Amino acid sequence: MPQIKNKLDEQEEIQNEEISHKKVKTDDVPKVEQNEKNGNGKSVDEDVKDDKIIDGVSNEVKTEEEDKSKNDDLGVLLIAGAVNWDLTGRKELPKALRNLKNVSSTPLNLWGPHLWTTDIKLRSVHSFCGAAHSVVISEDYKAYVFGRNDKNQLGLGNDTDTRNEPVIVQSLAKYKVLSAAVGRNHTLFLTDNGVYACGENKMGQCGVGNQTANIVTPTRINYSGKPIVKMACGGEFSLILDSNGSLYSFGSPEFGQLGHNSEGKYFTTGNKIAFNCELSPRKIMVFIEKSREGHVIPIDEPKFVSIACGLNHALAIDSKKRCFSWGFAGYGRLGHNDTKNEMVPRNLKTFDYQNKGLVKVYAGSTFSMGVDENGVLYFWGQTKTTGDCTTYPKVVQDLQGWNIRDIGCANKSIVICADESVISYGPSPTYGELCYGENKARSSTVPQEVKPLVGIHCTKVSCGYSHTLLLARCDAKALAEIQKLPKWLNA
Repeated sequence: MPQIKNKLDEQEEIQNEEISHKKVKTDDVPKVEQNEKNGNGKSVDEDVKDDKIIDGVSNEVKTEEEDKSKNDDLGVLLIAGAVNWDLTGRKELPKALRNLKNVSSTPLNLWGPHLWTTDIKLRSVHSFCGAAHSVVISEDYKAYVFGRNDKNQLGLGNDTDTRNEPVIVQSLAKYKVLSAAVGRNHTLFLTDNGVYACGENKMGQCGVGNQTANIVTPTRINYSGKPIVKMACGGEFSLILDSNGSLYSFGSPEFGQLGHNSEGKYFTTGNKIAFNCELSPRKIMVFIEKSREGHVIPIDEPKFVSIACGLNHALAIDSKKRCFSWGFAGYGRLGHNDTKNEMVPRNLKTFDYQNKGLVKVYAGSTFSMGVDENGVLYFWGQTKTTGDCTTYPKVVQDLQGWNIRDIGCANKSIVICADESVISYGPSPTYGELCYGENKARSSTVPQEVKPLVGIHCTKVSCGYSHTLLLARCDAKALAEIQKLPKWLNA
């Protein structure tokens, strides 16, 4: 499979020809989207850009120009990867599931992109690098959920059956669901009536004020501050961002991932380790940077604009385009050129220079990615199970010059929407999340263009543990190409 061509080299080859044939007008230059995503550890901001939130209530903007923009953002769901949700991330089925008639022990992998339906237009797609469930939000602001449901993470009541097809969360039907965030076994929904949570809650990650094992239907979190505009989930913790730019966290404090200067660890009977979990959203108050000598320098509270979570680490961008990271530092995923855990948000000095600030940030299970204000993509951490890790942000040279709209981070794989293409890469083993197609290469250590999606414009992407969700624009021109794709539920 040929490697993608560096766009800067390509542009240099045609530059002289372009200058001699036409003068480029300002209006012809495509605008780079500055919005962040959620799902495989991503923040939520374009999901609410169509709505002005005041005191937790969404008011639709009704100008003709913005209505057209809304329609451009709509699309249909394409899916690839492992779709036997009960087996995802497991070597074998749990004993409790082995004798059930509707549960299969056979892997089911979609090696190329499959179409759900063209009848339901969607606004956004959401999953998480450690999750086997997903949320998609429709044009009419309804939340559809599917995937594993053993911890009530789909919010369908006492029913814990896996859903192989998207279904509406009926308990939220009376609200506008603006966005969602997915954790390993829990889910947050941002509505016009506040934030609701469901799923596993043994560490308080649902933020409802208690440690009830599972929250079976979406329940409003225990929060009464400024309106929440963005959310992100880790494995067993959650982050929310209010309209003032303040950060709140709740759930497991392990590794310092909540940013409260503590791991919350203590010993119980028999020298077992337990944690003092945050059961309700708690504001993060301390922010630092460190000198080369290791001296800690406090920073006044930043105004944050974007957030993302991996399994056990978190990232945030402030209004000055500084990037802060904290939590578990294994494999260099925090980017501070060491593997020491950070208990509070620490400024990532790599981007603390003029014209080098970050505008987008993403998190995978053991790695992080960011796009700076010049459109340059950086990577730090590790995706491979062997070899050296990258302990500081490093430019992804193969993607220089590409206009990156969105990135989905799976457990080890990466899927990128850029220009008119979808690009992906990831080490073996993979399960189809790279979208290369049947009888094609199943993994790649370098970015490759996804050939089955040529001619299909994908605006958003989110990845689960081993599956990929794409939002494909479905205008008249693209419809013919989209309908050539195999159907998901017929696979």
